[in-house]
Amino acid sequence: MSEVKKIDKGLPRYRPATDIIEREDGFHIYMDLPGVKREALSIDLQEDELIVTGRVELDQGGKEHFVEMQFGDCEYVRSISITDIVDREQIKANLEGGVLELHLPKVEKTQPRRIEITTG
Repeated sequence: MSEVKKIDKGLPRYRPATDIIEREDGFHIYMDLPGVKREALSIDLQEDELIVTGRVELDQGGKEHFVEMQFGDCEYVRSISITDIVDREQIKANLEGGVLELHLPKVEKTQPRRIEITTG
């Protein structure tokens, strides 16, 4: 998590750690979003850009006070450019254990295939 910027409400904004892997079936994106709940996460596709936004707002009890806080209230924002080889209608997302997994499948015409050789 580099890039810290202040936004509304004084929340810091982070660009989450992200891995992008290309496989035969498409692109797999893994994004660290510690503390983000499903209802505080949005994934928007705008033309050729996928924008992920997640918010963490901790409910601090009246009798608690943090001695040190490294995972406090914040907003995660990451945009990823996508190309025409991604099947936009089939993008899937799963959030589990603070990790967002996105699968961006390739459109059928760009899937690798073996060409049969005929004789005669």
